[in-house]
Amino acid sequence: MWKIFAFINKRLVIAIPIMMVAGFIYGLLFSSTGLKGLIIPFTFLMVYPMMVTLRIRSVFQGGDSKAQLIAQVLNFGIVPFLAYGLGRVFFAGQPYMALGLLLAGLVPTSGMTISWTGFAKGNMAAAVKMTVIGLTLGSIATPLYVKALMGASIEVNILSVMRQIFFIVFLPMLFGYLTQRFLVKRYGQEKFQKVLAPKFPGLSTIGVLGIVFIAMALKSETIAATPQLLITILIPLLLMYGVNYTISTFTGKALLSRGDAIAMVYGSVMRNLSIALAIAINAFGEQGSEAALVVALAYIIQVQSAAWYVNFTNRIFGNAEATA
Repeated sequence: MWKIFAFINKRLVIAIPIMMVAGFIYGLLFSSTGLKGLIIPFTFLMVYPMMVTLRIRSVFQGGDSKAQLIAQVLNFGIVPFLAYGLGRVFFAGQPYMALGLLLAGLVPTSGMTISWTGFAKGNMAAAVKMTVIGLTLGSIATPLYVKALMGASIEVNILSVMRQIFFIVFLPMLFGYLTQRFLVKRYGQEKFQKVLAPKFPGLSTIGVLGIVFIAMALKSETIAATPQLLITILIPLLLMYGVNYTISTFTGKALLSRGDAIAMVYGSVMRNLSIALAIAINAFGEQGSEAALVVALAYIIQVQSAAWYVNFTNRIFGNAEATA
């Protein structure tokens, strides 16, 4: 079973479109009302496992302050406003679609940040720290950004959003940390890192696929009536990721060492779409499924672009051995 989960996790770029199509077909053939009861279990399954592997203590390690600062300036000073601006242009009159784009640009870093930094032979320690800092700051900032930027277009109950983030992020983070300490104490750090920790991302992937299926099922009739909607969503997403990669690449090339630059690129471009998806579908009721659809499509672009970018890192930043 674990091998199946790991297999799926490595092929998200294929698995997510398959689940989107499956959810779309299900929503056309059957009533999707009963699926709403599965949102909370799948949300927990999506978020809790990745918290178990989060190395919170890494925040207190030093040595990469410039990369951390640049990453957070991009994450909270540029990308959210880029997403908001694109939402205003492409989703005028569709505020919940604009909300989905904003959420996709609001919560930075995920396990993908660490994984792709490793594949590109970047600074893994810096990537781990960016993940913890970005996730924590993003979870605190998200309700404030949503209220400030979208409050005039949609009804934003900031207390409700904050409550959802508490249940979606901070409570699983606490339980995840306690689970991690229990497993390390029982089996040792080495066995936890090499044997147990690699199993958890697969569980999180099942939660992601479940939420994607539900989001598509809930919006299937709308998509069937306006199939061009998917293209309309993909264009601003491509622009958001394209601009993000461009800014972070040139900034990293100009100001950072190779390893720190790669960590910074993935620490600013990779968004925590699992949490964005959970917020969209839990905090905004029925209309949140529109926002969730945008986030679900962002997965496809994010995974594929991250894989492509690995192939260009040596060309952009130089060979890892040569710069060591």
